[in-house]
Amino acid sequence: MQTTEFQVTASERLDKLVADNVATISRSQAKNAIEAGQITVDGQPAKPKDKPKEGATVNIALPDPEPLDLEPENIPLDVVYEDDDVIVVNKPQGMVVHPAPGHPNHTLVNALLYHSPLSSINGTLRPGIVHRIDKDTSGLLMVAKNDHAHQSLSAQLQAKTNLREYVAIVHGNFKEEDGTINAPLGRSPKDRKKQAVVADGRPAITHFRVLERYGNYTLVACRLETGRTHQIRVHMAYINHPVAGDPLYGPKRTLKGAGQFLHARELGFKQPTTGEELDFTAPVPENFAKAVRHLRLQAGLPVDKAI
Repeated sequence: MQTTEFQVTASERLDKLVADNVATISRSQAKNAIEAGQITVDGQPAKPKDKPKEGATVNIALPDPEPLDLEPENIPLDVVYEDDDVIVVNKPQGMVVHPAPGHPNHTLVNALLYHSPLSSINGTLRPGIVHRIDKDTSGLLMVAKNDHAHQSLSAQLQAKTNLREYVAIVHGNFKEEDGTINAPLGRSPKDRKKQAVVADGRPAITHFRVLERYGNYTLVACRLETGRTHQIRVHMAYINHPVAGDPLYGPKRTLKGAGQFLHARELGFKQPTTGEELDFTAPVPENFAKAVRHLRLQAGLPVDKAI
């Protein structure tokens, strides 16, 4: 049995409180656990929509994860860094991070299981996965090899002490050089496949800065303060600069390519055991670089400058 507890500092829906206070539990997981009686308030059963008062104690008692039953697969990995606690991989565009409906195998997790033992905290489908990037987003991902590392990396995400910076080609030309998007995200009330800016969503903050301007497109760097599902994609669309090639939140008339032009370029965190500050970068994939060269040529900019 895995147990933890925290005290309520501001009255909100219980499922939201749990997700905001426990990095390894999503809001949907919290809802299911509350309904299963695994989460209580001051020792009493509760409902996901209940709003515990300030000072109340939320108790979480989750069953131990089931043994892993995923099939390890000998799929090549671009391993950027590895030690006894952590693996940092550069995920290619088009690879799903973990098994889900419609993607039962050939995922990054299947490849990682062949490569190394992984933490058990996320159970059978997401072992070792501390944070995710979308199938059609490329770039850096940190993976925990044991439960100690998983708890440390999750705590860093919760405390917002790690570094996650992306580069993206987006539609339109910005008026400003940089800025911050502070807009809560949750499931879209109009389309369950989408996330959206909603009043009762989870806090979501993205910092951006302009790198290059191409007229109808802009190359931007986006630094995450939080890490919600589709956060950069939704936030960019929200300010009318959707990511080029985004099939869910962007326009159909866009740059040629497979999937959105979004790449997790830089990742920084503290090594779970030693506390050493680690920082990694990964170059954009060739399809992204080719699109930038084409846009630079059209805009009269130096073509071969590093991205």
